[in-house]
Amino acid sequence: MWCQAALNPLLRAPSGCLMFPPRAVAAASRFYLPRHSRSLRNESIRCWSNIPFITVPLSRTHGKSFAHRSELKHAKRIVVKLGSAVVTRGDECGLALGRLASIVEQVSVLQNQGREMMIVTSGAVAFGKQRLRHEILLSQSVRQALHSGQSQLKDMAIPVLEARACAAAGQSGLMALYEAMFTQYSICAAQILVTNLDFHDEQKRRNLNGTLHELLRMNIVPIINTNDAVVPPPEPNSDLQGVNVISVKDNDSLAARLAVEMKTDLLIVLSDVEGLFDSPPGSDDAKLIDIFYPGDQQSVTFGTKSRVGMGGMEAKVKAALWALQGGTSVVIANGTHPKISGHVITDIVEGKKVGTFFSEVKPAGPTVEQQGEMARAGGRTLAALQPEQRAEIIYRLADLLTDQREEILLANKKDLEEAENKGRLALPLLKRLSLSAAKLNSLAIGLRQIAASSQDSVGRIIRRTRIAKDLELEQVTVPIGVLLVIFESRPDCLPQVSALAIASGNGLLLKGGKEATYSNQILHHLTQEALSIHGVKDAVQLVNTREEVEDLCRLDKLIDLIIPRGSSQLVRDIQKAAKGIPVMGHSEGICHVYVDVDASVEKVTRIIRDSKCEYPAACNALETLLIHRDLLRTPLFDQIIDMLRVEQVKIHAGPKFASYLTFSPSEVKSLRTEYGDLACCIEVVDGVREAVEHIHKYGSSHTDVIITENEETAEFFLQHVDSACVFWNTSTRFSDGYRFGLGAEVGISTSRIHARGPVGIEGLLTTKWLLRGDNHIVSDFSEHGSMKFLHESLPIPRRNSS
Repeated sequence: MWCQAALNPLLRAPSGCLMFPPRAVAAASRFYLPRHSRSLRNESIRCWSNIPFITVPLSRTHGKSFAHRSELKHAKRIVVKLGSAVVTRGDECGLALGRLASIVEQVSVLQNQGREMMIVTSGAVAFGKQRLRHEILLSQSVRQALHSGQSQLKDMAIPVLEARACAAAGQSGLMALYEAMFTQYSICAAQILVTNLDFHDEQKRRNLNGTLHELLRMNIVPIINTNDAVVPPPEPNSDLQGVNVISVKDNDSLAARLAVEMKTDLLIVLSDVEGLFDSPPGSDDAKLIDIFYPGDQQSVTFGTKSRVGMGGMEAKVKAALWALQGGTSVVIANGTHPKISGHVITDIVEGKKVGTFFSEVKPAGPTVEQQGEMARAGGRTLAALQPEQRAEIIYRLADLLTDQREEILLANKKDLEEAENKGRLALPLLKRLSLSAAKLNSLAIGLRQIAASSQDSVGRIIRRTRIAKDLELEQVTVPIGVLLVIFESRPDCLPQVSALAIASGNGLLLKGGKEATYSNQILHHLTQEALSIHGVKDAVQLVNTREEVEDLCRLDKLIDLIIPRGSSQLVRDIQKAAKGIPVMGHSEGICHVYVDVDASVEKVTRIIRDSKCEYPAACNALETLLIHRDLLRTPLFDQIIDMLRVEQVKIHAGPKFASYLTFSPSEVKSLRTEYGDLACCIEVVDGVREAVEHIHKYGSSHTDVIITENEETAEFFLQHVDSACVFWNTSTRFSDGYRFGLGAEVGISTSRIHARGPVGIEGLLTTKWLLRGDNHIVSDFSEHGSMKFLHESLPIPRRNSS
């Protein structure tokens, strides 16, 4: 027998002859089993019957399903069910080869990670239909050629093909295709055909269970399908037969029964829809259900089944709930969408928000989608308030920051203690996490500035035009909508951003880091307390669910603008993940100070010390110091170096600076480095023009400074440096919303559209046009019409702020 020959090297192991279960051998006997199917790496090794197998440390006691998507990465044993619509082409005759190859690749990746993968597949009928149609056409063409001497294929009638005959003709070809694809990844696959009797007959059920376990132990991927060549037609309404039995009438019920029987951790059901909707997909009000809980099916309206296959979405939900009750987590997702099908399986296992996740554990609070809708509705109510009412909310929040100081600092202390005990935060991040009485007082002052300046923000007329007689146009300021602000280790960011959102009438979703959980919770509670005085508590929401940042960035129907506040890596990740949502911010804060040849000795060390040492973790701290070449080996240069050494600033030498030194500091690896610590790069330039060129080449368009007493040189620098903030004879640290008099900022933007630099209230507003007429129509302004355009600018009335 072939399989014995393929396994012959193992049979000659020193411990003697191995005995393979005949059923497992029979299942694998059609396929080539590579002798070295898995390279042995430096990982834990398990031995079964003297055969070494590699395992990844994925262990979980089966019993209860996963409560959250984030836990799916711990799934060890996984069943992937491929629906007919996924496997077959649009013409229902033949297989979707590209899609199938992508699925095999994803399954192989997970198998090679040490997981135990099983596939429940459709497609035999479609593949058989293709083969039988070809054979019938070929047979008919031969007969016609014999009788008439020519082929008239266009007149040939294809008879209706019986499904069981198609399945019989297609099984071998389908499995041969799987074999060829899995062989590319050095993985062996084995075919198992089952019927309902295999689960209801106790002996057959034990045989099936034993065969599958032996195949999984041998690192073989079982490919299971109902034996459609002999299976009887399904009985109507026989999906569920009691608590412990599910009738195998289609591959959905087969996958569920198999998942529970094999105690799998995860069942992935791939279909041709994104998941489960609260009404039939395609209807106007249909919304994708992110998480589905037992008992929710009463609120769902099911549509018709897919174009192919035996089961519809209702059958999938019943099967999924049955598997969930048996301890297996379930995700129903789209396996046909060209943009996601290439990574849908791996995305699900990584815990990304794909499809509908079935869970038995309902969260204590609202979902993030519900929070987004609440923020939208609350923001619209907030925008409709009078300016003094919004200001009153902010004044109240400022008072609460000082009145509840002790409670805030106690919560912050718990965050600091946990962070220090776990050792997960670097010193600069710990400084950002820390709150103090002085910081809270400063926050309160900033919030009162925002309240005072917010009287004329929302609804301000910025342009009036008389289009024609009795036809007047106004452009007015309005909120952007719903803001998502994601921040790390900065609890003081929460009241600042909340105040700016309140002042500008925007709804707000806040996502803080885990390291500031207690601080964020109490600050959000105080924010909602302040909002409650005018009944707009829901306008500001704190996302406490286990939503990944990448998932939040996909909520383009709920969020209008994303503002990241954190590390450059966080900002880059968000900019990459955002799908259809604008991102305001900067990915890096590579700020320069250029010391000109005409710089004042008294000013240089003060400005450099403040720019670098006052708060080195800030995004507006000095990172690269540019020095005019003529200042080298002068007393001023020595003072700069001595001051940096006293402040314990580590110096990295730029390439040109290093060339001037016999014994230089460590040469910088990159001139585009944001250190965020007591470290900086020093580089030499020949003059202001080269300084500007250096900043444009290596800077991040954040904040750049010139120190000089030469006004002409300074003006050249101010006009030519293309950054959000360009200063003369001041510290880079002035680049801040509070110091600019904005009260606070939601961040610093290096974008060239909408808002740039520290972003306060104005950066959170957009405009809309209001046109007031009296029975005006466009045709009246045509060549032969009765009206003419005037386009007269009108004075803008001053708002009464009393």
